[in-house]
Amino acid sequence: MDVQYAPQKIQLASRPESINQVEKLVDEIREEYKISEDCYGKILISMTEAVTNAISHGNKSDPSKMVDITYHFDHDKINFIVSDQGQGFDYYNLPDPTAPENLEKPCGRGIYLMKHLSDQLIFNNNGSSIELTFYTN
Repeated sequence: MDVQYAPQKIQLASRPESINQVEKLVDEIREEYKISEDCYGKILISMTEAVTNAISHGNKSDPSKMVDITYHFDHDKINFIVSDQGQGFDYYNLPDPTAPENLEKPCGRGIYLMKHLSDQLIFNNNGSSIELTFYTN
């Protein structure tokens, strides 16, 4: 059976408490689309990392700037686009968080986690927008 839903969109202010809204959204998506526990965990970690990066790095924690999340369920996958109002970044030259000199650093693992937990990660608009795809079965 082909199951397809219209894209949904939410907008969040660049505030730390917006992460709670992301967690609630992922919980709602899990219930609505019957996402497995394994896939749910991957989506939850990836989306909280993506939005945290958009708030902190992209929008520089400016509460007047917004983070847009668009998601779309199509057949056996769910696709998320997280966009901020920042200038983007050089995603080709990120430090390796697994290198010995970076292991003790408190940040720098978000993109690494997103790459390894999602089935596809695409950077758009110079890195100010990312697209995460997860296969749900």
